[in-house]
Amino acid sequence: MPTASKSSKKTTYLWVSIIVFIFGVVTIPSLVSRIKKGAVVDNNRLTLTTDVLYGSNDETLTYLMGPEGARQIPNFSFTDQNGNILSAGDLKGKVVVLDFFFTTCPTICPIMSKNMAELANEFKGDEVVFISISINPFYDTPERLLSYQNKYLADTNSWFLLTGQREEIYALAEKGFFMVAQENEAAPGGFEHSGLFALIDSEGYFRSSKDDFGNPLIYYRGTITREMGVDSDGETEQISQLVADIHSLLNEKK
Repeated sequence: MPTASKSSKKTTYLWVSIIVFIFGVVTIPSLVSRIKKGAVVDNNRLTLTTDVLYGSNDETLTYLMGPEGARQIPNFSFTDQNGNILSAGDLKGKVVVLDFFFTTCPTICPIMSKNMAELANEFKGDEVVFISISINPFYDTPERLLSYQNKYLADTNSWFLLTGQREEIYALAEKGFFMVAQENEAAPGGFEHSGLFALIDSEGYFRSSKDDFGNPLIYYRGTITREMGVDSDGETEQISQLVADIHSLLNEKK
């Protein structure tokens, strides 16, 4: 004769089975459909949002999430091409596009800087700020940064090229932006870094568009110009999307 304990266990197993069955009926078909469409991607430490797995129909720019919530630009204080100090606090109320580079870079930096210069000229004014931080601060003095900027005929009031302590710059890139920025003797020019542009809203939060499957772009490719369209690897340019997203953030401020 079954005991009360055994009867209770059977009831528990029954309810667990029912819950598992309902979850499978509701969730698995949707997940299988996304897998067939190639919509499921590997998660990463840059974002913990459920958009990575399930996507979203939200047309606004997504916030990039971290372990403690929406990621914000870390504090920093560096010297610009004019010898003035620029800190994260000075960016409050402004939309920011930021990258890491160095003036003697023989590969991707000229393209990235061309994009930065064009964007700076396209968004003249005090609402959008473009920042390029040198990862070779020993060589890239303010004077050299100013000479480098002048080559690109950029609006000098909105594109800031920064230099500072190497350890602080590398820590900012790695821990604040999750971007590569380091010395590497085997790399062209002796340094390696990410060819990406970060987008930050006027409240200091990292933002980005989503791809066709609802996954955050996280960052934008800075190594392909709008004129190029695609690179030799078949990757498409994202500057056009970045321009549209800057306008979206400016509209948020209104």
